[in-house]
This record gives sequence, C-alpha cells and structure tokens, in this order.
Amino acid sequence: MTGTTETPQPGAAKTVLVTGATGYIGGRLVPRLLEAGHTVKVLVRTPAKIAGVPWLGDVEVVQSSLDDGDALGAALAGVDVLYYLVHSMAAGAGFESKEKAMAETAARAAAGAGVHRIVYLGGLHPSNVELSTHMRSREAVGKVFLDSPVDAVVFQAGVVIGSGSASFEMIRHLSEALPLMPAPSWVRNRIEAIAVRDVLHYLVGAANLQGPINRTFDIGCRQVLSYAGMMKEYAAEAGLPHRLVLALPIPAPKLAGMWVALTTPIPLSMSLPLVQSLQHDAVSREHDIDSVIPAPEGGLTPYRRAVALALGKERDGQVETTWANAGADADPLPSDPDWAGHTVFVDERTFHGDVDPAHVWTIIEGIGGRNGWYSLPMAWQVRGWLDKLTGGAGLLRGRRHPGNLASGEVVDWWRVERIERGKLLRLRAEMRAPGRAWLELSVEPDGTGSRYRQRAIFFPKGLSGRLYWLAVLPFHSLIFPAMSRNITAAAQKLASAEEAPRTP
Repeated sequence: MTGTTETPQPGAAKTVLVTGATGYIGGRLVPRLLEAGHTVKVLVRTPAKIAGVPWLGDVEVVQSSLDDGDALGAALAGVDVLYYLVHSMAAGAGFESKEKAMAETAARAAAGAGVHRIVYLGGLHPSNVELSTHMRSREAVGKVFLDSPVDAVVFQAGVVIGSGSASFEMIRHLSEALPLMPAPSWVRNRIEAIAVRDVLHYLVGAANLQGPINRTFDIGCRQVLSYAGMMKEYAAEAGLPHRLVLALPIPAPKLAGMWVALTTPIPLSMSLPLVQSLQHDAVSREHDIDSVIPAPEGGLTPYRRAVALALGKERDGQVETTWANAGADADPLPSDPDWAGHTVFVDERTFHGDVDPAHVWTIIEGIGGRNGWYSLPMAWQVRGWLDKLTGGAGLLRGRRHPGNLASGEVVDWWRVERIERGKLLRLRAEMRAPGRAWLELSVEPDGTGSRYRQRAIFFPKGLSGRLYWLAVLPFHSLIFPAMSRNITAAAQKLASAEEAPRTP
C-alpha cells in the first residue's frame, strides 16, 4: 500500500473525508462520525447545499469535484479514511465509464495522499447474472477500489429503509396507492432490506477496522422477504387494510418504472434504475461482517421495526435527509440588474396585512407539502400530474420538515435556492417547462403590519417558452392573487390563535 504515515490504531480518532455529504447517506453519516470523535472533512461541489445543516461548523468544507484529481489529492492530505458515497442516478451514453473514471481518480488521489482505507457503499446482488446498468456500475466502482493500492471496504446493501430514503418512499407510496395491485413477476423476488441506522453503524465502524482488510461485505437485516411481502408488511405497520399484490408473468421493468414514477415521488430517471435493480434476488451470501464489526447494540433492526422507525421520524418531523434533497445543481437566478437585455417575464403581487411579519414568515417557510400552496389546490394538482406525465418532479416529493427549510431542500417541484430567514424565500422550479422559473416569497414590516411580496419569474427558452408563458397567464391571474391574500389570512389566523387565551 502506498503511503508513509503510520497506520492509526483501532479506536483512535481519525481524520476522514466524506464525499457525497449532500446525499441521503452522506448527510447522515457526517454527524455520526463527529459523535464518534473523528475529524471530518466534506468534499462538495456546491457548499450552498449544506448551508443549513447543523454540523456545518464542526467540519472542514472543501469545494471541489471528483473529476479534479489534484484538488482531491490536496483535500486528502492527512486523511486516514476516504468515504466514497457518490453514485449518480443519471443515465445515458458514457454513464458507466464516467462513474468508473471518477472512482479511478479518487483511488489514485487516495494512494498518493497516503490514505489508509477507502470505504464504499455498493449494492447487494447475486453473482453470475446480467446486472442492470446501475448495479453493474456500482460493482465496477467497488472493483476499482479493491484493485487499488489502498485497502478498501466495500459494503453491499440491498433496499435501505429509513425516513426519506428513495426505497422507503417507493414502498410507501406503492402500498398506499391501491388495495389491489397488479405487479410484474419480480415482486416475488427475495429481498433482504436493511435499516438506514444499521448501514450507518457499519460505515462508522469501518473507520476503526484494524489491519489490512480489502474485500466486500454483504450487509442486511438477516430477514428475507419478497418485494410483495415488504409492501404487505408496510401496510400492516401503517395500519392500512390488507394489500393484495398480484404477480403477473411478465418482467416489464420499463413499464413498472413508469408506473412507479407516476404513483410515487420518485422521478422516471430514478424509478427505472430502482426497478431494474429489483430484477434479481438481493440476499446476503455471507455474514463475515460479524467477525470485524459487531452488530449494533440490541441487534440488527428487523424490517417491520425499520418501517415503524421511518414512519415515526416522518410523523414527528425529524427526517434528517431525503433522497430528493440530493438534486442536481442549476444556475441561480441572476440579480435584477443582470436581467437587462434578456427576455424575462415577471408576475408580481403585494399585499398589506395588519399582522406581524414574523407570523407571515411562518406561513411562508411552511409552504408546500401537506400545507399546500394556499390557492386552487386542484389547479396545482393538475399541473403536478402533467409534470409527472412528462417525466418531471410533480408535487409528490413534499418536503423534509413541515415548518423548517434550508438551502438546497426540496419543496414539491421546487428547490430552495435562497433563504433569508424571516425575510425571503426563493424557490427554483424543477418542473418540466420551456425555460427557467423561480418563485420568490418575501415579507417586510409595513407600518404596524406587514407587506407580503410575491414574484413569479420566468426566463423563456425560444418561442415555445414565450407561448408557454402566455398559456399560463390566465391561471396566474387566478392563482397568484388568491395566494397572496390567503397567505396573509393564514398568518392572521395564526396570530389570533397564539393570542387567544388558553383554557386551564
């Protein structure tokens, strides 16, 4: 193994670099590594995505890309363990080669910096079968690390169950959609799930492994169910009536992927690889992890217990990370003076209310998800379904927390681009449209009350963008005035509820 630094002793605090810290697993791993006493660096392309996380002040943030080997090598200076938690759900020509090239860059940089271990989370899959593109890519990335000069621990996990995980959201929405569900034959396949808390337990434990270990480890809950069985168990835990899943004798992964995209928050670009990964059994072939990392205190989490924990986190508003918040970067809204010389359409509304700005802000920050958009809910739902049908995000993604937002988080088909708490919320649209769109909601003091301001901003793309804006103008004339009035009215109602005397 390349490197000149002394191998750290097991149990001692390490310096670790986490890639994928804006993702579902990485965003949860960082605080647990800190709790374990490790010094943590995070490598992110867009630091704004972690601007609102509670652990930001406790880590060193390195802004770079995994394509930049020199920058990655500099970031790895003094690092004992590299956590490689990056895997794109993108597709298209060159996807596998790009994923492999990034892994090779990381492996070379780790070797050159004297890193002692690489930890990677891959997928659980059988051997000697034709894997889907994404599962094949994950296997190839794991092999890159195992063949590198640096010791690698490659965990192979199946369906990860936790609040906000893509797999859990897929199971939840499919189970809740229909009491009788025709499904492809692969719903009979054997699946070994794992609770996200147990995945994190193994990832944290990998930092303190002793001696040369360079291999894969299968990890799971040791309970094997069919995918149909997982949906039935979810329904039972959620208090739903019994679900009847009819397995049809056709694989139909593409058709199933489209069905998942329409009935769950998962977009088509993500539902297809998720469904394709279920075409084969996903069961642990060995339990060798037990000899190097003991099971969590109290044992591994059974599937139904993992479902109960996930539902409880969502109910209590304690979801740490979600699959949707790891979205793609996009150009931010230019400042107003930069609009000069460009075609831009703006729909602006203001509304004065005799209510404290703080109450208006509470409504603004809680917008979307179960709280809705305060105007013509049917119109929003129709637009959401149209977006889903064209492969967009739709309205089903909801939001991570019912009352609090942070930069980079998802709100239905929007993403938080900027938030000035108590003043301004800017949302960037991720729906399908011929142009780029934003929605700004802001509030400021106005005499003894407040002035609410709302701007819909659209940068059209070509003639189709201009025609699109003209087509939606009639709807804007109904939706946006009502939205400004209803948000102010909701703030007034909130203020009145707080002022009302409580009965003993």
